[in-house]
Amino acid sequence: MNKEIFLCSICNINSGTCNEDCKFCSQSVRYKADIERYKQKDIEIILKEAKAAHESGALGFCLVTADKGLNDKTLVFVCSIAEVLTKEVPELRLIACNGTATLEQLLTLKKAGIKAYNHNLETSKEFYEQICTTHSWNERYDTCKNANEAGLVLISGGIFGLGEKQEDRISMLESLKSLNPISVPINFYHHNEALELKPNSLTIDEAFELIKLTREMIPNADRIMVAGGREVMFGDRQNEIFSHGANSIVIGNYLTTTGRAMSKDLEMLKNLNLNVAKAVK
Repeated sequence: MNKEIFLCSICNINSGTCNEDCKFCSQSVRYKADIERYKQKDIEIILKEAKAAHESGALGFCLVTADKGLNDKTLVFVCSIAEVLTKEVPELRLIACNGTATLEQLLTLKKAGIKAYNHNLETSKEFYEQICTTHSWNERYDTCKNANEAGLVLISGGIFGLGEKQEDRISMLESLKSLNPISVPINFYHHNEALELKPNSLTIDEAFELIKLTREMIPNADRIMVAGGREVMFGDRQNEIFSHGANSIVIGNYLTTTGRAMSKDLEMLKNLNLNVAKAVK
């Protein structure tokens, strides 16, 4: 078991405004999920969240927008936030998660202080059309390649429990391995009653095996992160994820769902004799 655990925090800087039809996402306006929706979060609130995350031991801070991809307005907004945070909380590694992006856009983010780009494949190329029809899996894969070409740290993973088969999970992991991501976020589908998908039917033990499989299939990744759905999927057995290959977690709230108190996660790590990573490899 890795004794150092990398902590990351997510900041939803633009919520519930997406026109895509991803069946797993409550941020799509199509499904009318009961979530908070806003165009741009105030910079003072973002800065407050960033400082709180840093004080709790987070090294990564991810700026997330709800849209298919980067447009000019969003690009300016993210860059302006990055410039402020780089000055005010320089210890944080800034991550952008803004959908599909061109090489030129990613280079602009990098110049503004963004160090990493998170864009998940979500599932296998073969299964993707079952969960999204408004853009292609190939667009996601190409964005990840663009992030690598731009010299950004690539963060890319997916979601388990969407109704996919085991061969889809293996296919997705093989595709991820080909992109050589530094960090692989594993999400477990958290059902919202407004969405068309059936609730996640994975058992806890199956979920543990998927963490282990991810570590085995992508051995060169520095971090296997358990992200969205951790609390719902694992409940009071969350402490076991680290013995199955995870060495990173998201702390605090997620995009549209509430995580548990950061202090609870820090207490869990202390009880396991695991240290919070103090520097990025």
